[in-house]
Amino acid sequence: MAVAQEPELLLLDEPTQGLSPEDTAATVAVIRQIARERRLTIMLVEHDMDVVFDLADRISVLHFGQLIAEGAPDEIRANAEVQRAYLGGLD
Repeated sequence: MAVAQEPELLLLDEPTQGLSPEDTAATVAVIRQIARERRLTIMLVEHDMDVVFDLADRISVLHFGQLIAEGAPDEIRANAEVQRAYLGGLD
């Protein structure tokens, strides 16, 4: 329904939550196809980092509501502060 209204921005909140790996892959493919075909900006909140890294061109990382990193997926993967926040060490 949201895409049928031809928005400029689509907000998705954990679109793969609770899906099987197969359904997650299918959902990611649909999101990617919609974004490309419609030249649509998508803002995604997602806790499955495989999905995030697969879909995102740019990532903003929040920790307790504070922006701790922003950049391309490869930059975020290598970011020491992100690793500390999500692998332990930052309060």
